[in-house]
Amino acid sequence: MSTNNSEATTLHAESRLVGCSSDEEPGAKPLVFSQNEIPNQLVSPRSIEFMRRYFPLTTTESWNDWKWQLRNAYTGIEDLRKIMKLSDKEVMAINNLKGRLPLRITPYFASLIYKSKYSDPLRRNVVPVVEELLQHNTEQPDPLHEQSFSPVRGIVHRYPDRVLFTVTQVCSSYCRYCTRSHSVGRLDKLGRQDFEKAFAYIESHKEVRDVLISGGDPLTLSDETLDFILSRIRAIEHVEMIRIGTRVPVVLPQRITDNLIGILRKYHPLFLSLHFSHPDEITTECINACNKLADGGFPLGSQTVLLKGINDNIPVMKDLMHRLLRMRVRPYYLYQCDLIPGSGHFRTTVKKGLEIIKGLRGYTSGYAVPTFVVDAPGGGGKIPLLPDYVVEHDDDRIVLRNYKGELCEYPEK
Repeated sequence: MSTNNSEATTLHAESRLVGCSSDEEPGAKPLVFSQNEIPNQLVSPRSIEFMRRYFPLTTTESWNDWKWQLRNAYTGIEDLRKIMKLSDKEVMAINNLKGRLPLRITPYFASLIYKSKYSDPLRRNVVPVVEELLQHNTEQPDPLHEQSFSPVRGIVHRYPDRVLFTVTQVCSSYCRYCTRSHSVGRLDKLGRQDFEKAFAYIESHKEVRDVLISGGDPLTLSDETLDFILSRIRAIEHVEMIRIGTRVPVVLPQRITDNLIGILRKYHPLFLSLHFSHPDEITTECINACNKLADGGFPLGSQTVLLKGINDNIPVMKDLMHRLLRMRVRPYYLYQCDLIPGSGHFRTTVKKGLEIIKGLRGYTSGYAVPTFVVDAPGGGGKIPLLPDYVVEHDDDRIVLRNYKGELCEYPEK
């Protein structure tokens, strides 16, 4: 779909900033950004309708500016109430978020949910409900024990040949089931000395060949900061590949600018791990952003969290995987929801995840079947799970059950 720019250009001035957060949320205050060009990206009719209603003095150029999207993110109950009717559960939750994962929704993503029902999958991703305040005794602030595997600030070194580098605690929108809900959205952030210690750690550990840059969301950083981080990591001789984990194409597709693509292309091989939860997230804007990344030569993989009432059935999951493949995003992981505080209303049984994998394998392309994993509590790492396809196995043969339930035998000698 294309933008009706002639209608938008009659609007000359930007609207007031709404939804700017309190001092408790690090993305709240005006941010300093470089003056890179604003790309000529599409704006869907849905976004234009939302702009006219809630940002009547804003141009499409401003809407397409990712910095404008961040400055105008919805972070408080009063501004959110101006665009949507909130349930009692949502009001109670939002009023009790102090010290917890903050609320933050970009205007773009708000345009996807402002007319939604309370049970809408996309809405449940970002709008808290009162169940989030309830904690089960099996839940922990840091269920994966990342802090126990953190030799220096920002680095998590759990696996032999790779490290996680959390370069920021800020996201453009906060998912209510976030694994790092204990740390993201906090005021504390890495300083220059922290970055230098992280680079030094990677450089001193010759076994590290793979660095995953995550957060928060690394793509909320400025182009200059990203360029700095990537250049320092790429200069380390034994680092073979760099990955970036981001949800930006889903919640802030305007961030995928030509200038960003140009910076990232300097550091191949560079992979992007994207995060999708539902087919409705794949809009024309999202497709455009992913196409630009794929055209830039970046392998794209998707990580999906299994969520009750959002994607915990075979038709929805199959639809999501098919849409991902159509825009050149390879389904990679399907995660069992981590045991973070207040996640009980999101979590399904592990059995449900196995049922979904069984319903995909053989019934769609192998490329459309992600690996179902449990990231083991206590820092045990990712453990892949499969339905029980092995019926019998000895020194002479293995008897297998295929996707139709038929038995097949393969000799071991």
